Amino acid sequence: MTEYRFIEPLDVLYLRGNKLFDGAGAHGAALMPPWPSLAAGALRSRMLADAGADIAAFVRGVPLADSRLAEALGTPDQPGGFRVAVFTLARRVGDAIDPCFPLPADAVVTDKELNDASYLTPTAVAGALRSSAAFAKLPILRTAKPAKPIGGLWLNGAGWRAYLNGERLTSDHLLRTSELWQTDPRLGIALESGRGTVQTGMLYTAETVALRRTGMLYTAETVALRRTGRDAATGKDYHDVGLFVGVDGADGLIPQDGLLRFGGDGRGAAVTPCSVLPPEPDWPRIEREQRFRLILATPGLFERGWRLPGLDDDGVWRGPDGCTAKLVAASVNRADVISGWDLAKWSHGKGGPKTAFRVAPTGSVYWFEDFQGEAKKALGKLAADGFWTMSGYPDASRRAEGFNSLFIAAWSQAA
Repeated sequence: MTEYRFIEPLDVLYLRGNKLFDGAGAHGAALMPPWPSLAAGALRSRMLADAGADIAAFVRGVPLADSRLAEALGTPDQPGGFRVAVFTLARRVGDAIDPCFPLPADAVVTDKELNDASYLTPTAVAGALRSSAAFAKLPILRTAKPAKPIGGLWLNGAGWRAYLNGERLTSDHLLRTSELWQTDPRLGIALESGRGTVQTGMLYTAETVALRRTGMLYTAETVALRRTGRDAATGKDYHDVGLFVGVDGADGLIPQDGLLRFGGDGRGAAVTPCSVLPPEPDWPRIEREQRFRLILATPGLFERGWRLPGLDDDGVWRGPDGCTAKLVAASVNRADVISGWDLAKWSHGKGGPKTAFRVAPTGSVYWFEDFQGEAKKALGKLAADGFWTMSGYPDASRRAEGFNSLFIAAWSQAA
C-alpha cells in the first residue's frame, strides 16, 4: 500500500545537484525538481530516529532489532521493501493536496497566454528524408507557424488527469514555475576547516529555493498577497506549495507529523499525512486502441542508456505478465547525471561521492503500438512497481531512492 505525505519547508531549501564549486566566485545552482533520493534519505533517517535505532550500528550493516523496521529499511547496502513510489511538488488547495508534475516532453506550449498546448505526434516521414533516429516514426509538432516552446511549465492535478487520457490541455491545467517557487541567491565564503577562519578571496553564491507560500511577500507590488493569497497584478490565486511523496513497503512506519531534516544544511520541513487518489489512464481504451505512452516519472537508470528494460534491438518491448508492444517513437531530452553523497559510509570514515550514472531525464516519453496483453493488469503493475519489477540494477539503493518510476498514459487524441 502506498502512503502519501506532504512536506512543507519551514525556510528556504538548499537543493544542490552534483556540480562541484569551481573556486573563487563560483555559483551553485539549485536542482528543481530535486531527485527522489532527497525524500528517501529524509524519511528513512526520521524512521531510524523515531525507533531509537543505533544509527552507528545500522551504517555498519548490523541488522535492526525491530523486525518490521528491518524488513522496511534493510541495511545501507541491501535496502528492504521501502521505496519512494512518487515524488513531486504539490499545492495545498483548501483541505486537499493537489500534486503537480513537470510538463512531459510530448506536450508543447508556445503562446505566452498558455492557450495553445498541443501534443507531439509520432509520424512516419517520407523515405527521402534521412536522419539518425532509431525509429521509423518521429515525434512531430504540427503548427501553423514556427514558434519557440515555453519552458518551465507544470501540470496541476486536473491537467495531469487530462494528460494521462490524452485530452486537450488548457491554460487552466498549466502552472508556471513562478507560481510554485522562486530562487533566492545567498552569498557565502569558504572556511579553513582546521582553523575555522575564512579563505581569502573564496566568495561564492548558492541558490536556495523558496517554495510559494500564501502570505509570502516577494515584492512591493504583491503586498496584497500577504492578506489574500491573490496576486493583485495577475489576479491569480496562490496556494501553499510543498513536496509530495508516496512510499511503498513501509506500512505504518512513515512519520505522521513532526519535522524532517531536508536538503543541504538540514533545513527543517514539516511532514503531514495526506489522502490522494492517483489518476489512472483509460485502461479499456488502451486495450481497444492497442497503443499507449510511457512517461518517466523520475530519472530512468537503465543499463542501455535511454533504452528501456525489456526492449530488444528490433524495437519489440516485452513487459510484465507476458505483454508485448512495439516502440515506434521516443522523445528523450539530453541525459542527466545523478550521484549524491554516501553519508552512511562517510559517518564512519569510508564515505564519499556515490557513483555517478547517466540517466534518462524525468518527463521522457515513449510511444508504443501493437500492444498485446491485459492493460490494467500488466501495465498497471509496471506503473505501480516501476522498472524494478522487470530489471534489477547493480546499486540496490537506487530502488529505495525512487528512481525508475513511470506513468502509463493513453495515446493523445490529437494523434
